[in-house]
Amino acid sequence: MKIKSAEFETSAQTIAGAPRWMLPEFAFIGRSNVGKSSLINLLTERNALAKASVTPGKTKLINFFRINTNWCLVDLPGYGYAKVAREQRADFNEAVANFIEKREVLTHVFVLIDSRLEPQKIDLEFLRWMVTTGVEYSLVFTKTDKVSSSLVQSNVAQFKKAVAEFMPQEPKMFTSSSVKKNGRVEILDFIEAALAEVKAAAKGQ
Repeated sequence: MKIKSAEFETSAQTIAGAPRWMLPEFAFIGRSNVGKSSLINLLTERNALAKASVTPGKTKLINFFRINTNWCLVDLPGYGYAKVAREQRADFNEAVANFIEKREVLTHVFVLIDSRLEPQKIDLEFLRWMVTTGVEYSLVFTKTDKVSSSLVQSNVAQFKKAVAEFMPQEPKMFTSSSVKKNGRVEILDFIEAALAEVKAAAKGQ
């Protein structure tokens, strides 16, 4: 997929303030400081489309970006450092939980994981909740340029083992580096294929 245009549309505090459109949406979420803004900028090749910050939890709003006029990239606030069990979902962000559970045009959620680290409890708890939503999702292991490839492979393998305990099937997984620009083509190709499926499904209705 070639990104011809990437424009900021709007920000919303809750799902009620989200755009009223039928554009397929692809959301990106991860714990604070996982490299989400850098990945969004890499995908769109716009250095300042999403504002990166060294301060964890900087993104507080749900940000919408219209891509190629026919789909939307959604930048969701990081889920912080609180527990994410269903009964405690307000601890990480009730607005985000509502968005993921109820947004009808939400097509896919990319959950970002820091490849430098062994499986983190907060990531596993979020994914345990994510499984219950029924929303399609995949994992993106970020910052792969920061450590050796062998450590990345080891951490990814450990993560696969950890999530296998509660995931009915292994999700699609990507590795990425905003510095080396790895993962961009694979993720965009995945989105392109998903868009084609959405279009085909709409025609079949």
